Amino acid sequence: MFKHLFKLIWNKKKQNFLLMAEMLVSFLVLFAVFTLMVYYYSNYKKPMGIEYQNVWVINYGNAYQTKNIDSLNLYYETLRKTIKSLPQVQEISFVSGNIPFSQQVNESALTFNGKHVNHLNNFTVEDGYKEVLQAQLLEGRWFNKQDAVAKNKSVVIDAALKEATFGNEPAAGKLLGNDNDKDRLKVVGVIQTIKRNGDYVNPGPGLYFRTDTGSFRWLSKILIRVAPGTDATFEGKLYKTMANYMKNSNVEIEHLTNKLKDSNYFALVPMIILGIVSAFLVINVALGLFGVLWYNINKRRGEIGLRRAIGATGNSVSSQLVSESMILATLSLIIGVFFAVQFPLLNVFDLSAGIYIGGMLLSVLFVYLLVLICSLYPGKQAAAIYPAVALHEE
Repeated sequence: MFKHLFKLIWNKKKQNFLLMAEMLVSFLVLFAVFTLMVYYYSNYKKPMGIEYQNVWVINYGNAYQTKNIDSLNLYYETLRKTIKSLPQVQEISFVSGNIPFSQQVNESALTFNGKHVNHLNNFTVEDGYKEVLQAQLLEGRWFNKQDAVAKNKSVVIDAALKEATFGNEPAAGKLLGNDNDKDRLKVVGVIQTIKRNGDYVNPGPGLYFRTDTGSFRWLSKILIRVAPGTDATFEGKLYKTMANYMKNSNVEIEHLTNKLKDSNYFALVPMIILGIVSAFLVINVALGLFGVLWYNINKRRGEIGLRRAIGATGNSVSSQLVSESMILATLSLIIGVFFAVQFPLLNVFDLSAGIYIGGMLLSVLFVYLLVLICSLYPGKQAAAIYPAVALHEE
């Protein structure tokens, strides 16, 4: 049976080659789309790591310039107490600019025990940062005042950095850095990785530093947790409080919930573009496949009529046409999978092999389903051809 089908396909190799090329291109585009979808879904399933609801961001320009550290700290400590005295404010923390769901980044690299960690996100935060965002502590503790006089600089790492450096071993209390590094960092705690780039993007490893006496020179953001149900009236009051205290500064208040929506929209743009392109391509392939099969039926009416005349049933004729289409799809997919499997082997885009495999399987199933749907109706039409009518036309 298969030998006969391959012979029929080979006899029309020029026509079938174009059809296979369409299926191959469709598979490659679908592979990109489904791989991106699997990547987004795998990131979406991971916990956010924070409670971002009711968290506001105050952006301000650092207008107070002085060389005296004590005066600088006093200025911002007074601002902290002023904001925290407001009844709707539950917690406050000055932070570096790369807050969750912002486009600002501060990256570096790290080598530990021969392991290289690239795209390491560095954050400068205060002791109240964990309470403001309600970050989930997995191991050890958060920063406290004792860290200001510690021999080694205290840091908190997230679960992603712990896995990249210490693996399954406990990290709290250990030193991070090379053995010959005099400025090694002491890990005091591990928190759940925060999806700082939104729901759909891998945040990468994170390293948290505690603010020091000179940090207020360059910090320009404040995170505050407000009471649930706090409305725009309080937002206006908070703005006036900031504007009156920092008269020469540009003040802006944002909500993390809105910033998360913007981050998600920005992340979904490539998915939307690929989806539109693949939808047009799939429609064209489906129409082309349907048209080719319909054309083949009209060209092969004599062959089909002869097969029916010598005893072939309508179902067997229909199955033959469907099988030919599925074999063409299989030949195209073998070539497509060969190219697709190079992505996990070469570790392209630094994605896990499971994401590529998931995208590959979904693409294969979709192409088979598309070919099956497009070939069923022409196959049914072929099965309805009466042998006497077909032979009479010949």
